[in-house]
Amino acid sequence: MTPTAVSTAGPINPALPGTTSAPVVTPKTSTSPKVSVKPSVTTTKEVVEIRVIPFKKKTVTDDSLAKGERTVRTAGVNGTRRLVYRVTYLNGVQTAKRMVRQEVAKEPRSQVTAVGTKVEEPEQSGGCDPNYSGCVPIASDVDCSGGSGNGPEYVAGPVDVVGSDIYRLDADHDGIACE
Repeated sequence: MTPTAVSTAGPINPALPGTTSAPVVTPKTSTSPKVSVKPSVTTTKEVVEIRVIPFKKKTVTDDSLAKGERTVRTAGVNGTRRLVYRVTYLNGVQTAKRMVRQEVAKEPRSQVTAVGTKVEEPEQSGGCDPNYSGCVPIASDVDCSGGSGNGPEYVAGPVDVVGSDIYRLDADHDGIACE
């Protein structure tokens, strides 16, 4: 305690009246409230977080698909990663976070997309020469069936000549071959 006032009780000098010899100490009283200190509480928890592992994309060429055509061969699927942390709290407030371990819970599956490279060639109308109506085969030489030609291909007539008579099937030049 801190002394605040001193008063005397008894004579300091007996020859002088009104003096005292022994000091008396009066303690000072405090009017401020007392502060109580709470003990610190530290807790630790393991916390698990799940994170997404994005799937990768892979492109392959395919000569059976038309050029530029795209087809998903294998659909991509995201994976997951599991992260375990040790979290420390002081009086309910997070003060530290440390990774304890991590593991892949589910592997991602890559997406595979096929891109076509096949170039479509125009068809020769089913193997028929476009200079004639009906089907006159495309060959090194074509003759009328039952005629005197030696082939190697033959056509049964009559057929109309709509372009050039490249096989000379229209002998009388009237536009109708093998008549």
